Amino acid sequence: MPIRTEILSSFYQDSVVLMRIASQIRTRPGVREAAAFMGTPSNHGLLEQIGLATPESKEARPNDLILTVDAESDPAAEGALAAAKELLAQRRQVSESAAEVRPRTLESALRMLPNANLVAISVPGVYAKFEAMKAIKRGLHVFLFSDNVPLQDEIDLKTEAVKRGVLCMGPDCGTAYLNGVGVGFTNVVSRGRIGCVAAAGTGLQAVASRIAALGEGISHGIGVGGRDLSAEVGGMMTLFALEALADDPSTEAIVIISKPPHATVLPRLEAAMAKIRKPIVACVLGAAAPPQSSAVWVETLDQAADAIVALLAKRSWTPRTFGDPPAIRTRWERLRSGGPIVREVLGLYTGGTLAHETHLLLESLLGHEVPNQILDLGDDQYTVGRPHPMIDPQTRTDMILKAGREKAGVLLVDLVLGRGSHPDPAESLAAAVRQASETAKAAGRRLIAVASVVGTAEDPQDLARQVAQLEQAGIEVLPTNAEAARFVALLVKPELAGMLLEEVR
Repeated sequence: MPIRTEILSSFYQDSVVLMRIASQIRTRPGVREAAAFMGTPSNHGLLEQIGLATPESKEARPNDLILTVDAESDPAAEGALAAAKELLAQRRQVSESAAEVRPRTLESALRMLPNANLVAISVPGVYAKFEAMKAIKRGLHVFLFSDNVPLQDEIDLKTEAVKRGVLCMGPDCGTAYLNGVGVGFTNVVSRGRIGCVAAAGTGLQAVASRIAALGEGISHGIGVGGRDLSAEVGGMMTLFALEALADDPSTEAIVIISKPPHATVLPRLEAAMAKIRKPIVACVLGAAAPPQSSAVWVETLDQAADAIVALLAKRSWTPRTFGDPPAIRTRWERLRSGGPIVREVLGLYTGGTLAHETHLLLESLLGHEVPNQILDLGDDQYTVGRPHPMIDPQTRTDMILKAGREKAGVLLVDLVLGRGSHPDPAESLAAAVRQASETAKAAGRRLIAVASVVGTAEDPQDLARQVAQLEQAGIEVLPTNAEAARFVALLVKPELAGMLLEEVR
């Protein structure tokens, strides 16, 4: 079991670049695992955790690049290391041929772009406060992609940001739209008149994409990070963002997307919304609407988009279980007629907010009657040393193939398109589902796959082509994540038809 390590001294590379390179190396024949990390203390811990630490790797300093490969043979390991260095060299050649100058400090970057007002920061969490605070004190907005930022650091950064009147988006901020321009993982949507405040991940992407499909656009989508509405942070950036959107003349309506605020924060949130003289929709997943709220409270992401568009159009809106109940009934009856369905659900999600929404829906519909497991594959435990599954789908592919060998009857998945995501995620998902379904069939069992797709017609992956690939693989594609979850509940618990399909009558 040869593990080989090579250290490239003083060779800093962005973590996203390194994850992509490691992902490519893993596909080489004879390679079991590969990692490309800077030699920071946290990354040394990750190498230990995944079993790739070596005496050589432990000598690396924070500015040194560690390349480590676990392979079946010495030639395979050496070939993989050579390939990794070649990929790094190719990237450098591309940068140099494009005459790209890469500033090494905030100061040198501002000399190049003196009019910049936003800094995107992606450094290990332990160093994030130092870099972000420098930007905030210069009066710059911050898009803080870094995760594992200490809670007190977040509090200090946001306190300073509010004091100076700038945004501190994050930490762990993956998505934002500012003046209609996407930052991070974003779908291609038109600039419009709806502003959003969200934790900053797939929930924001799902709402923005559906708003685009309904003919409206986004003025700003401000990510605040998943801890902002905690008791400790106190909703500082959410309240600041709401005030900014209230004062913004290009924003005519507002959507809030979040998990339930802490009990001490909710009154502040309600008071802030009550002061705003613009339509507001609150999608607080897992929370009931407070009495006499000034906002329209909804239960799902698709309802948030539908409701805000209806409010802007000054037309009535009523939540619906399915957009087209007769079509759903036809699909449901077709699948039921194909034979027994194992009453067990496995959800494999790349989007954390989508996974949370599904968990809540299945919990309310199935309770403990039907076994179900909903996994967020973007969680830290699944991304140690690997790219996020929206970038590299291999982790989910492996789990789908395993599902074909085990007892799950219904597989529930999402597919998130847009800038930053895998260029063709449907291809690997469709291939994995085909193989898993054949494996299950050989064992005398049905495996039914149900999916929803977050994306727009303008996304680089081509929404229509992605949906077509899934459908050709026999995957049932539903219009929204909430509809997909409800459809799965119908499959494993047919007695729900009277409630969920009552609109047919």
